[in-house]
Amino acid sequence: MRPRKIMSMIGGVLLAAGAVLGAGPAASAAQPAEPPAEFGTDWHDPVTAAPPVAVPHTRSCQVTLAQAQFRDFTPYKGSYAPPKGCGDRWSKVVLRLDGKVKGRQYDRLGYLHVGGVEVLRTSTPEPSPDGIVWNVEKDVTRYSDTFRLAQPVEMLIGNVVDDTYTGVIDVKVTLTFYAAEGRVKPAATPDKVLPLDGTALTTPRNSERIVAEVYATGSGGGCEEFWYLAVPDPAPYSCKAAAGPNREVRIKVDGQLAGIASPFPNVWTGGWSNPFLWYVVPAPHAFDVRPIEYDLTPYAALLDDGRAHQVEVSVAGVPEGQSGWSTPVNVLVWQDRGSEVVTGALTRHEESAPADSTTYTPGTELRLDAKASHRLTTAGYLNTSHGRVTTTVARSVAADTVHRWTEGENTDALKGSWTDDSAVTTDGRGPAVTARVHRTYTMDGTITIGADNRLRTVITLGDRADTATLRGGRTASWSHLDDTYRGDASWTMNVPRDQRHATGTSAERYRLYGSDGCYDRSLQTVQGTLTEDLRRC
Repeated sequence: MRPRKIMSMIGGVLLAAGAVLGAGPAASAAQPAEPPAEFGTDWHDPVTAAPPVAVPHTRSCQVTLAQAQFRDFTPYKGSYAPPKGCGDRWSKVVLRLDGKVKGRQYDRLGYLHVGGVEVLRTSTPEPSPDGIVWNVEKDVTRYSDTFRLAQPVEMLIGNVVDDTYTGVIDVKVTLTFYAAEGRVKPAATPDKVLPLDGTALTTPRNSERIVAEVYATGSGGGCEEFWYLAVPDPAPYSCKAAAGPNREVRIKVDGQLAGIASPFPNVWTGGWSNPFLWYVVPAPHAFDVRPIEYDLTPYAALLDDGRAHQVEVSVAGVPEGQSGWSTPVNVLVWQDRGSEVVTGALTRHEESAPADSTTYTPGTELRLDAKASHRLTTAGYLNTSHGRVTTTVARSVAADTVHRWTEGENTDALKGSWTDDSAVTTDGRGPAVTARVHRTYTMDGTITIGADNRLRTVITLGDRADTATLRGGRTASWSHLDDTYRGDASWTMNVPRDQRHATGTSAERYRLYGSDGCYDRSLQTVQGTLTEDLRRC
């Protein structure tokens, strides 16, 4: 934590680091090894417990999207051409990033655009002197419309390389296309994928479903990277905001609130003043930022008028004039093939007043209690070629955090939870279908700095989600996700590298089960050695 101090502290600690996004083939089970007494100059390459992307056993074609070495803030620019030999209606499209870096370097944030569409937002490991390799896998089938045409490619992982920070980030990104053949059918994907350039959006006039996805991240290095720690006056702390830690990602259509969401509390590999926590097992989503999704179908009748409309994303709670958030937007559109123009109306817009509160309690231990909640329901109908269809979107978000610290921030602790509940009901011909999602994000961490300059971080992070699809009120499918990370790492500050005597344990368990089956994998590390890789399903 210690937001303003974190970068200078980490700068002296950059021994190594690692990270893998949705663990692919390179993240196969490893045999337990005997860990050293403390961190050395190298360790196990990054790995996560998340499942690899499931792919069909059909023909596949691979295309290289980008291959670059990032030394500064110059974007890589290239071109993409669709694959030959696998058709143009694929069953699955998988993006894979393979990276390597060695020396000394911070964690860096990056993006990859194809035809202006953001297909990956990522961050990087901090390297070891001996060097690490990592990989990221992502299912990008939903962007198939973009991949059917030749497109410009732009990628950037902003970096600084000099006499001190020597790590050059070397990456290669590929797309693998799996053909639809035999019993394997083409994936159901949006008909159009539209990047939002600025705030103006023009959709096809026969759009019958519209979903916006926002890759919302607090930027590296500033207070908004640690937004969940901000405090209002008169509380004394490094990062200030009138709303304290309360943040909400909002989307508006022509000035009217159309969607709300809780941001995910991303932790990058230098986070919480202790990169030793994340060298082998990164925090959830550190290398594959999950976009926030907003169902804007109630606004489809308005957007289908053939004109440009204003779609704006903002982060409530950020101090006025302060930067620190990145919110690129893609708009996914499904079209009514039987209609040239779809008409309808927005019929319902109900919003609760946002409830935000902070309570500061001074004392030997300083404390800030913060709470927030907000609800929004929208509904609209469309006259489609298959009848009138009504879509109702209900969403509620809430936050509850307790921040404790001492003068000088030598003890700094946060315990928080954020919930994001949504229900989208589609009612037309046949039984009504409702898709429900209940998300909970949790963070429970403490930093202490002893009289001997020994810094210790103990932290638990959780990403949980319960989903269900109901048809006519009966459950048709369901799933439960629990991705939990735990870490405990210590190192001595303000001493030469060989005297830091860093130690650390980390663990992740990723459980996903439901009507489609079961996946359960656990990882444990000690001083950078992978000591457990256990699969239970």
